[in-house]
Amino acid sequence: MPIEEGASSPKHLNSSELLKKIDKLREKNIGKHVPLPQLVVVGDQSSGKSSLLASLTKIPFPRDIELCTRYATQITSRRENDRSVEISIIPAVDASAEHRAKVQGYKRTLRGTEDFRLEFPTILQEVDVCMGIRSDLSSKEGSVFSKDVLRIELCGPEEGYLTVIDVPGIFRDPTEDITTDNARTVILAVLPSNVDLATQEILKLAKDYDENGERTLGVLTKPDLVIEQSAKAALCSLVLGHKRPLTLGYYLVRNQGADKNTSFDGEEGERMFDSQPWSSLPRDRIGIQALRERLGELLSEVTEREFPELRKDIKNQIDTCHQDLDRLGPARQTEQEQRAFLSGIARQFQILARAARDAHYTENEAFAESDLRLLTHIVNFSDSSTFRAKAHLYSFDCPTSDAADNDQADNGTNNKPHGKSQSDKWGPRWKANMHAQPTAEDRFCLAQNSSETWKSLDPSNFPELEPIVSRLEGPEDPKGDIKAWIEVLYSNSRGLDLGTFGNNIFCNAFKEHAGKWEAMTREDVSNVIMVVHRFLSTALGKICGSKQLYNKIWSSILDELLKRYEMAMSQALFLLSVERNCRPYTLNNYFNQTLQKLRSARVAQALEDNAMVDSDTWTTGSAKIVDLNAVKKTVSDQANVEHITGEIHDILWSYYQVARERFVDNVHMQAIEHCLLTGPESPLEVFSQEWVINLEPEELAAIAGESQATKARRTGLKQKMEDLKSALQTLKF
Repeated sequence: MPIEEGASSPKHLNSSELLKKIDKLREKNIGKHVPLPQLVVVGDQSSGKSSLLASLTKIPFPRDIELCTRYATQITSRRENDRSVEISIIPAVDASAEHRAKVQGYKRTLRGTEDFRLEFPTILQEVDVCMGIRSDLSSKEGSVFSKDVLRIELCGPEEGYLTVIDVPGIFRDPTEDITTDNARTVILAVLPSNVDLATQEILKLAKDYDENGERTLGVLTKPDLVIEQSAKAALCSLVLGHKRPLTLGYYLVRNQGADKNTSFDGEEGERMFDSQPWSSLPRDRIGIQALRERLGELLSEVTEREFPELRKDIKNQIDTCHQDLDRLGPARQTEQEQRAFLSGIARQFQILARAARDAHYTENEAFAESDLRLLTHIVNFSDSSTFRAKAHLYSFDCPTSDAADNDQADNGTNNKPHGKSQSDKWGPRWKANMHAQPTAEDRFCLAQNSSETWKSLDPSNFPELEPIVSRLEGPEDPKGDIKAWIEVLYSNSRGLDLGTFGNNIFCNAFKEHAGKWEAMTREDVSNVIMVVHRFLSTALGKICGSKQLYNKIWSSILDELLKRYEMAMSQALFLLSVERNCRPYTLNNYFNQTLQKLRSARVAQALEDNAMVDSDTWTTGSAKIVDLNAVKKTVSDQANVEHITGEIHDILWSYYQVARERFVDNVHMQAIEHCLLTGPESPLEVFSQEWVINLEPEELAAIAGESQATKARRTGLKQKMEDLKSALQTLKF
């Protein structure tokens, strides 16, 4: 198919080289990744499309009324010294490996067009079988259409540089990588002249893909079947651009009929254009030769125009492949790759966990998310003010003097109405001593402005923790009249004690008085467990990135996490059992100091109640004087039961302060700090590199191995990158 080319024109020479490069890309199926410059022929079954292609390419396409093209065909012409025809099949983008190997194995090479004409019907049958297309349309075996592309390359000294793609029927279901909706595709809309254009669907569909008609070239076929002069005039108006204009215009060609011989000399058939009204049309708009030349020019123009953008698109696609592969992470095919991958995840997780445990929030941007600020949330839950205020069964009845503990003022446990607040009754020295060594709960009463409270943690959000955690709907306030309770307890338990009471009475009193400790301890430890559990889940999700990988790791470590939560709760309950069930005892001097000050305060209060104000002239002020007889009477009037009840109360009060502080500290240091945060058996240490190393190969593969979808995705991306890099190499000048 000769095309007039100026041998001295560097533009045409350059165009031919570019077209060769584009054809090489098409052979490598690069069109499935980036759109390539192409001419796509579309038309209905009766439009004369097959006959047009036969005339354009000199290939005897089937023109039987009952037979239509059932797969895309790419016809490429190249000017070479040697004549040859090469037939091959380009597999569909989504073809299976088996089908791909089958169709890629089909190749035929013929010496020239004469051999090709003779063998073409046989070749079509072979191609149908190779693609799996039904030979009998009434049969249910095989498919009616194929997404594979038949590739025919014609080479010879008289051939021009042209590539035309024929798609099956009208492009309602476009073949992958052969699309009509990109700027690099020129649409050849084949329109039979003997049918009213207003009724032809092909132009409507072409407009959907080329709204402004800038890439659509109309080819009017079968003009010899038009008889009426008005119809001929309408065709002339189209070619002249007076009606339904297209930027690329219309061409008028005459096709060979099915009853014609196989001669491809169209000169005799196109003599009809020498008569009116066709002779009035521009000669470069009528005939196969004019169309063939224009198509060659169009393809060259599109290729030259889009070549820089094509290179840019391929580079962008390569960058996208790199990003997609990075998101997939390193390959995880072998055991070594899987262990290295999972160890890397575990290492990142441990770095994040330790930073969260130590409140080093500036080390990672992930800490912008509140749930990851582990230590801060635990600190907020470690405020023991509620335990101080409500953990005891009865409010203590202490004298209003310097012997009263400042806890009493905070908790409002003094039943006697006095004008001064309890904190005012402590002397400066005593108050300073009380605050010299802050207790664990004082150290952890931080971040008071945080919105985190026990209400923000709902156990129903952690169903897997149901057997471990519990929620107490607000402990009751301490009851009043502790002396009456102690008196009843003493009356029901006393023995042959002379002026004193047995140790069993005090043991029972303390155990019953600390009866709310268990429920409150369970809730406090439960809150910390839920905070830790929430952190672990959130942190693991952040590190994994992939929900599938997160689910696999989480399900693998969950049982061990629950086991360690149970250990922490068991440790807290063990400490509780020691405090409530063992014999009360302490080596802490604070107990004796508090008891002595409390006793002194009671004596001081008794004396103050019987004191009189005495003013002497030699003094600068007034002083209180106590009558010794009144003192003797106060002491002698106290009954034995009242005395014993007061002693039990004061000892219980003094010991309760020590036991409570000791218990709160121990629960924090052992159950929370050691068991849940920093100890070797902490839940934070479950998912570690050591854990990964100890996994069996089967377990490792189940967790870190890639799914079939991921494997296919990775393989596809690698192949795509190889294809694109090869394409970029091909496009180098």
